[in-house]
Amino acid sequence: MALAPVVAIAQQALQQQVADTEIKAEFYTPTIVRVTKTPVGRIYTPKNLVVTAKPQDVTVSRKGNSMSSSSLTVKMDTRTGALTFTTANGKTLLREKTFSFAKRNEGHDADAYRVNQTFILDKDEAIYGLGTIQNGKMNRRGEHKRMEQSNLEDFQNVLQSIKGWGIYWDNYSPTQFDDDNSGMSFTSEVGEAVDYYFMYGGSADGVIAEMRHLSGDVPMFPLWTYGFWQSKERYKSPAEVVGVVDRHRKLQVPLDGIIQDWQYWGSNYLWNAMDFLAEEYANGKKMINDVHERNAHFMISIWASFGPQTQQFRELSEKGLLMPFETWPQSGLSHIWPPVMKYPSGVKVYDAFSSEARNIYWKYLKTLFDYGTDGWWMDSTDPDFFNPRESDYDHQVTGGTWRSLRNAFPLETVRGVYQAQRKESSAKRVFIMTRSAFAGQQHYGSNMWSGDVASSWDMLRKQVPAGLSYSLTGNPNFNTDIGGFFCGSYNTKGPGSAPQNPQYQELYVRWMQYGLFCPIFRSHGADAPREIWQFGEKGEPVYDAIERTIRLRYRLIPYLYSMAWQVTSNNESYLRPLFSDFANDRRVWDTTDEFMFGRSILAAPVVEAQYTAEAVVKEDAMSGWDKKEAHDSGNLAKVDFKAQKTATKYLPSGAEWYDFWTGKRFKGGQKVTLQTQLDRIPMFVRAGSILPLGPEMQYTGEKSWDDMEIRIYPGADGTFVLYEDEGDNYNYEKGVFATIAFQWNNKSQTLTIGNRQGTYPGMLESRHFTVVLPDGRQQRVAYEGSSVEVKF
Repeated sequence: MALAPVVAIAQQALQQQVADTEIKAEFYTPTIVRVTKTPVGRIYTPKNLVVTAKPQDVTVSRKGNSMSSSSLTVKMDTRTGALTFTTANGKTLLREKTFSFAKRNEGHDADAYRVNQTFILDKDEAIYGLGTIQNGKMNRRGEHKRMEQSNLEDFQNVLQSIKGWGIYWDNYSPTQFDDDNSGMSFTSEVGEAVDYYFMYGGSADGVIAEMRHLSGDVPMFPLWTYGFWQSKERYKSPAEVVGVVDRHRKLQVPLDGIIQDWQYWGSNYLWNAMDFLAEEYANGKKMINDVHERNAHFMISIWASFGPQTQQFRELSEKGLLMPFETWPQSGLSHIWPPVMKYPSGVKVYDAFSSEARNIYWKYLKTLFDYGTDGWWMDSTDPDFFNPRESDYDHQVTGGTWRSLRNAFPLETVRGVYQAQRKESSAKRVFIMTRSAFAGQQHYGSNMWSGDVASSWDMLRKQVPAGLSYSLTGNPNFNTDIGGFFCGSYNTKGPGSAPQNPQYQELYVRWMQYGLFCPIFRSHGADAPREIWQFGEKGEPVYDAIERTIRLRYRLIPYLYSMAWQVTSNNESYLRPLFSDFANDRRVWDTTDEFMFGRSILAAPVVEAQYTAEAVVKEDAMSGWDKKEAHDSGNLAKVDFKAQKTATKYLPSGAEWYDFWTGKRFKGGQKVTLQTQLDRIPMFVRAGSILPLGPEMQYTGEKSWDDMEIRIYPGADGTFVLYEDEGDNYNYEKGVFATIAFQWNNKSQTLTIGNRQGTYPGMLESRHFTVVLPDGRQQRVAYEGSSVEVKF
């Protein structure tokens, strides 16, 4: 075949025609290359729902069929058009193998293609990310997965390698990912071109930074979001909602948020009416005020669909902005399970790809915003898509077909709410908790939870790698339903009795201890209530373990909020797989039960039953609410939750470690066996860390951080930047915040507390720090904004 010569469309791009395909590789930055492959004669106009960055002016040197930046070289095979990416010093990072276009012949996508790109990986090269695949694995080698958004699994099309490169596959249609002996490939159902971004970050953190450069940074959540949130399916009256807050205050168990789940609007025919239309909620606005008066915040469930009797449905329907497929709820009868299909609900999902539809969505949502709602629980943003038909996929939405845009739905509906609230007010930061996410969603004030997971040890174990994998796509905000969503199998003594079942008690405590390390700390689920008093009373081991975990969360908030600033300003992550910091230790490449919580804390939650037998649970959103398996409780009444147990954990090489609870010091690169108990989660602190601990409090903001404990873990030099601001507006974007840098010199055993930088309204002008070493030595020092040295 005749080959066109390699020519420069721009100084920083290679372009070549191979047979009937135009291939282009263009530097976006010195470390990011965009690759497109388009059938000759076709004008490719990308939708750019995710990528907001524009190409920089990159200095590129060219030599024959290759081009190089200061960090990266791209070489094109003039025969096949295949690209090879290498470092500046010639180390091969990734090689293309083949690509293909298969013309679609039917439906509204008939003018498009099924597009494929295959790559060649090193034999032992580990790859990570893609999304929240619920199989308990980190490494995606050998994976075969159809990537389409769902209740339990969501996909961002972002993959990264242990070698420090990453790919964002820029396609919104359902996509098949495969890795086997023939190569690693992406195959999308609809595309006008092969379109992907190659990113060389040099590390996991570097790839995340590149992805956020392409798709947007992470705005800060309000300070109060990092406290404890209580929820269930569902509270059924304002009295119940406010009563939960009252009881927390009476018991003095910290709480920052309460969540109202669905059906506050009334019947399913009024589904998601975005107002308190149910008779029981006639005083809904007062309920929100009552929650605020108790120094708590209020989040409410909203959906991506509307019942036929709502104003939204009528307005969207008139404009052709509803989709025809079957969604939740299927029946109009809300009190009967399974759904009675002879009374169909008529509920329809809205066309979130339409800016007009998103504006209509906010127009009605503003009612709840004006009532004082603090956060949005955007449920079913996948969205629920039952019994799919080809005609459903072929339905035309704004900008394409449902098939061609399917996976970007959560991005668009979340983006709509974020942008509308930002336009409405800058006084309250946007806080969205959503069930689904696509690439770039980190830029729109959202946290994703992992869906309606089953209450089982197996599912708890799967949440750890699911959250880490999600973080590796550039999206840092993740949580799960503490205790699992479906716990009905544990109701062995009647409806709602799971919290009295020792099997569930142990699982719930260990799940909460994992949740301690998630950015959002929320208890939620169906089949049984989850409030702390359901599990016993103060002085009993299960109750005390729950309370101790919640109290520890509040002490960690200065560390967590400072971490949030690093996420926003420096592309950090809360949940860090161990290879992010210890890539040279091959033993951590596939670790699924330990991770770094920020830069300092190694979280090693107990994810196996120690006191009871593990129960096998088959219920989840994929198998249905009606499939429940009773357990043989055996001699559960004799469980001694005060007994000491042991757990073996691995400490990565390249650092020394301290047991958070005992202060005992360990060398890295070894397994250690610990004494454990129900109320203590295994956690370690890296030598060289500076860990701020705040006061115990009932809610964020109850007490100022004027007498903070600063723990020093000697063994290496260390730094930490304490971040503070007003807590809930966007003034930080204008520089209205303060930071204090702490530096530990291990050789001289000296802590330097640097000059305070910046200011904000309400800032503490003077305070005390109590500096504590693991051996118990401590010094209390006054601080008024100028540098202070503390020498041991």
